[in-house]
Amino acid sequence: MPRHPDISPVIAAMPRGVFSSVAHRIAGLRGEVYPLHIGDTWLEPPEGCRLEDLRTEQHPGIHRYGRPRGRPELIAAIAARHGVSEDRVLVSTGATGALGAALGALLDPGDEVLVLAPFWPLIRGIVTSQRGVPVEVPYYVDPPGHRGTPLGERSVEERLAPWLTTRTVAIYLNSPNNPSGVVLPAAELAELAAFARRHGLWLLSDEVYEQLSWTGPPRSIREFAPERTFSACSFSKAWAMAGNRVGYLLGPEVPEIVEEVRKVAMHGWYAAPNGPQVAAVRVLSGDCDGWLQAARAHYREAALRAAELLGMPAPDGGTFLLVDVSHRIDERGMQGFLEDCIDRRLLVAPGASCGQAYADTVRVCFTSAPLSVVEEGLGVLAELLR
Repeated sequence: MPRHPDISPVIAAMPRGVFSSVAHRIAGLRGEVYPLHIGDTWLEPPEGCRLEDLRTEQHPGIHRYGRPRGRPELIAAIAARHGVSEDRVLVSTGATGALGAALGALLDPGDEVLVLAPFWPLIRGIVTSQRGVPVEVPYYVDPPGHRGTPLGERSVEERLAPWLTTRTVAIYLNSPNNPSGVVLPAAELAELAAFARRHGLWLLSDEVYEQLSWTGPPRSIREFAPERTFSACSFSKAWAMAGNRVGYLLGPEVPEIVEEVRKVAMHGWYAAPNGPQVAAVRVLSGDCDGWLQAARAHYREAALRAAELLGMPAPDGGTFLLVDVSHRIDERGMQGFLEDCIDRRLLVAPGASCGQAYADTVRVCFTSAPLSVVEEGLGVLAELLR
């Protein structure tokens, strides 16, 4: 039991930021930096949806506290877009806030969540901060050095059942996947839903990249298990609003469950930022669809170009490539490889942040800077990998 000056050992054991060990080296960089480590989009939001477009004359009270559930007009627009009732919608501080609130309502201390890997780096810490235990399950792509039957040729039962325990309560999945670019097909989503139903598990579906699928509209596991699925969505990626910190949670069919999640949200962040919610309403109005199509085309071009430069298959969706660098890891380990990249002004994310089985990979984001900058950075990486 921590007493002053100690803190919780659970939190003390959590890893710090991905780049904490090399922050001093990054701080000393001069000249143009190739920032392929951050999962961001470099375009500005559509005109009319930027913060400078929001006037207090048009939106009285925009700087005051918002409603904990979210602005009514935004809730209505989200519900209409997804074909769900409004009482299943919770506007949140990004998908991060949505997932944290859902896990806070679901987990007792020591409960386990199967986290399908490779995964979005923050989910591991979110589970831990809610006193749960993240269980990393290699799933979307084979880790470097994988032996035996490829993961993609195994059934969901074969891939997940060995990781189940009496403390397992949920599965976290992400499609389109950050960082592998995999988009799960409908048949596999149905299989995952059936597995969760057989074992009495909740499903946490991270759908942040739903509008950045390059092989057709992705399906949601919510279609196959609406009674147990929490879908986390965001305005950060497709709409270039990561700094606004607005997303939302679509709860299961039973609205009372969402009310329980709202308790956690209320005491965690109270309400999503009020002004950015107005911008979110505007992008859902339909007036910005042309901007979205142009942005999608740009990001699709970046995806194809990145894959070409690195000699990899193009991703099915999302904004990342997961690159195997195992043949270039020397006695210094991944730390040494990252330092070699930083010395060339190239920033990439270590694969271990997306799952320990992927420690010999790096994640690169091809939408974090203009394409010309991304191309130069990937050229540096390609040269290092030769």
